[in-house]
Amino acid sequence: MPRTNEPGRTVVSRLLELLFAFQPGQSSLSLAELVRKTGMPHATVRRLVVELTGAGALERGEDGRYTVGLRLWQLGTLAPRTEPLRALALPFMEDLYAALQQHVQLAILEGREAVIVERLSAPNAMDLVSQVAGRLPLHCSGVGKVLLSHGGPDLIEEVLRGALPRYTARTVVDPAELRKQIADCRRTGTAVIRGELTDGADSVATRIVNGEGVVVAALSVVVRSDSVKHQAVLPSVVASGLGISRLLGWRPGVKVRER
Repeated sequence: MPRTNEPGRTVVSRLLELLFAFQPGQSSLSLAELVRKTGMPHATVRRLVVELTGAGALERGEDGRYTVGLRLWQLGTLAPRTEPLRALALPFMEDLYAALQQHVQLAILEGREAVIVERLSAPNAMDLVSQVAGRLPLHCSGVGKVLLSHGGPDLIEEVLRGALPRYTARTVVDPAELRKQIADCRRTGTAVIRGELTDGADSVATRIVNGEGVVVAALSVVVRSDSVKHQAVLPSVVASGLGISRLLGWRPGVKVRER
């Protein structure tokens, strides 16, 4: 049943549903795909798409498909949770990238997932399952485990009581083992993942802390398994995380606390 028939449905909610239909891996959609993804009538989708395109929120390519428009992208860069953080973190990420020539990524917590807000990738780096604005599971990604470990007891219990999908043969799905890893991560501020999310991909991650001691983000380097020693990468990643944390107001002696 088309959701546009729901009582109380507003034009704004329909516009937002159209915009939210665009996702990582689905950044270009045809009119028919928008109709299918939103469940709204073809005539309604066409009218709203014309309005959004006219306002610059969407752009129509020569092939007739639609993408997010420049004006909407500019608006997104003003998001207070990501843009100041990205600006402060980028020089440190560039240094890690220059030194290691691997994936370097920055992520924040949103709900029960980690959202990548910035990534630098070498042309010859291995393929990963997500891109910027993509989402990663908390229980088996490097940035995810860091964010989960500092997300508070309610989040930890919610994640461990829920479904814990197995992505590879090495994915840890045993709640008892995950509790041990979470405790270690909370103590050290770091996480090392060995092929849990993507076969052949390891991740070394650390926390980023603000002036109040709250973990606001996680930084990681993703490398091909057995290409480098994790202990050789870890000090550089931790140093970068501490540097970003200092710019956010953190100082030695400020106790790291949960959300």
